[in-house]
Amino acid sequence: MLELRRLRLLRELHERGTIAAVADALQFTPSAVSQQLAMLEREAGVKLIEKAGRGVKLTDPGLVLVEHADALLQRAALAEADLAAAAGDIAGRGRVAAFQSAAFKLALPAIAALRESAPRLRCELVEGEPEMALPMLALGDLDLVIGDEWDHHTWRLSDALTRYPLLRDPLMLVGSDRPLRELKDAHWAAGHPGMSWEESLRGVCREHGGFEPDIRHRSNDANVALALAARGLATTLLPRLVLGDDVPATPVPSSRTIYAVIRTADVRRPSTRALLAAIRDQLPAS
Repeated sequence: MLELRRLRLLRELHERGTIAAVADALQFTPSAVSQQLAMLEREAGVKLIEKAGRGVKLTDPGLVLVEHADALLQRAALAEADLAAAAGDIAGRGRVAAFQSAAFKLALPAIAALRESAPRLRCELVEGEPEMALPMLALGDLDLVIGDEWDHHTWRLSDALTRYPLLRDPLMLVGSDRPLRELKDAHWAAGHPGMSWEESLRGVCREHGGFEPDIRHRSNDANVALALAARGLATTLLPRLVLGDDVPATPVPSSRTIYAVIRTADVRRPSTRALLAAIRDQLPAS
């Protein structure tokens, strides 16, 4: 009989790439991980792992087994969630990741509310963008992610994750009172290449302004872009959620959707449902 905890180690090795990374994530020693994987090989009766350079990789039988391990681990998680739902106990650990503005506006007040309504739930907050947080959620390192999906940068989620839209957040032009189509020669501030904010800014400028923006300043911190705009050093596009009431801004025909994502296996888990409900309670009245 294959042991479920050892199957999880195999799945973790496949996703994380090294025994050291698995050990760090699961708070084991590398030698303990290697020992458990060796025991799994004996249970399976075939070689599951082989050396590859200075590291290791899964053999063909190992890749076959890891597919079954994914399904078995999801079923086990569903069983745990159903047991918790039957007991109705909101307890354990609730690990939330959120990008900066959502952490301030949604996650922090939700955690404060849960301290009163669910005192046995240990809430933990990590600031992080969806690019980092969603893989961590899939691996079980997080329990809920507050992410954003921009009109020009969308996410494709696996069936193992379930998304709940929270609100639409319009994109605003900051740092200029001129129409977007007149800002071809402006200096722009945006996120780093490949990030949702940067790709959306480029898409809006191309589609609605007819030009490729001259991005002079890059930071994934919206406060840096706001400071540049306030000093007349840059123009930028930012979601309304990150702007104070005193920031002059003009809407552009684009927006992002802010959403919560959980593991599908945890849909009925009381602690996850409590996290989601507390975050929804922080949404502005429509």
